[in-house]
Amino acid sequence: MAAERLVVIGGDAAGMSAASQARRLKGPDELSITAFERGHFTSYSACGIPYWVGGDVEQRDDLIARTPEEHRARAIDLRMRTEVTEIDVAGQRVRALDRDSGETSWTGFDKLVIATGARPVRPALPGMDAAGVHGVQTLDDGQALLDTLDRATGRRAVVVGAGYIGVEMAEAMLKRGFEVTVLNRGEQPMATLDPDMGRLVHDAMDGLGITTVNGTAVTAIRTGADGRVAAVETADASYPADVVVLGIGVEPETTLARAVGLPVGPHGGLLTDLSMRVVGHDNIWAGGDCVEVLDLVAGRTRHIALGTHANKHGQIIGSNVGGGYGTFPGVVGTAVSKVCDLEIARTGLREKDARAVGLRFVTATIESTGRAGYYPGAQPMTVKMLAEYRTGRLLGVQIVGRDGAAKRVDVAAVALTAGMTVEQMTALDLGYAPPFSPVWDPVLVAARKTVTVLRRAGTA
Repeated sequence: MAAERLVVIGGDAAGMSAASQARRLKGPDELSITAFERGHFTSYSACGIPYWVGGDVEQRDDLIARTPEEHRARAIDLRMRTEVTEIDVAGQRVRALDRDSGETSWTGFDKLVIATGARPVRPALPGMDAAGVHGVQTLDDGQALLDTLDRATGRRAVVVGAGYIGVEMAEAMLKRGFEVTVLNRGEQPMATLDPDMGRLVHDAMDGLGITTVNGTAVTAIRTGADGRVAAVETADASYPADVVVLGIGVEPETTLARAVGLPVGPHGGLLTDLSMRVVGHDNIWAGGDCVEVLDLVAGRTRHIALGTHANKHGQIIGSNVGGGYGTFPGVVGTAVSKVCDLEIARTGLREKDARAVGLRFVTATIESTGRAGYYPGAQPMTVKMLAEYRTGRLLGVQIVGRDGAAKRVDVAAVALTAGMTVEQMTALDLGYAPPFSPVWDPVLVAARKTVTVLRRAGTA
């Protein structure tokens, strides 16, 4: 009996996790695995690219978890620099282009995994494709940016966008010795936070010497006589630039899937069931940054590009393809970041998210410290909490601070997943010792204050 044929499109977290897990469950005689990756690298940490660019990570290869040779040693036919250009769903085959030789060929499949990732948002504006303008999503992108930085004769960097990527890349440019300007369309940096919490990030960036211009939209990239970027234009000003980094965000890369009519959601990502199988297709799975996932708090799908989810998706897909069983129930939207020593975290819903799904809520914001106030090195942190009006169900938490502030959000993520109320949270038995926490952990202080707000509103 011939082995089943598994084809994987995409050689990073979701795709190769799926391939590796399927191989653990089935040997080459039962399942042949062919994977296509259009770039030069596989199984790497895209989240680590800003820290490589900024010099915190010394070598590019430190970000690579498993090389192509290691995958091939496990009987996975991994074809690098090979881009899938067409999916024939009815014929169960894919067409692939060898980007070095220019040759194309068809490969048949019995089961298909789509893990095409995401692409940086690049607005259709004049000069956006000029030399010196960089999106940063892959190791190839990171290498191209470093090459530009090494060649740059000036030291002026403009970062367009102030989300996670924008803020992290602003820090990287600062560490590389560049004068950094961040242009942000929003009211404050970090639109994943409410504006009052984003203001804390803005103040910290100003303190580091990063110029942040909020409420401004880029209209064009101006180039010099050599065709390279020279300035970034807005309606009100021109900002000289020797390099431009796009930190506007990413969108699902679903070009191939859309071309054959596979279902996509409101955010452009592929829609799957709990087993990560593409809706309406028994032999096609999808995972990673190209899919939408269920938000367990809001009850709607959303697009979240994170390596944590991509690796989980891959494990689940590989289990299902390999004859096991697994499901991915959804997310609560947990994310952490930093700008120098300021840590930024959020989970659950922002105020505007709660309004968008018709939830009534209350908020409470507290200031505390990460250690007992008398213990050396205690640093301030601000915690904001949202709870549902009447029920007191936790809806979201945002944290900005230093000295371990960000990972405190994990307590809130567990509480959200469990559907806890803020009153239930106040009784949580969290670890305490002066070097690690005040007697009342900042998250619990926020929960207590939220309970008080609910009681004053006559809902608890």
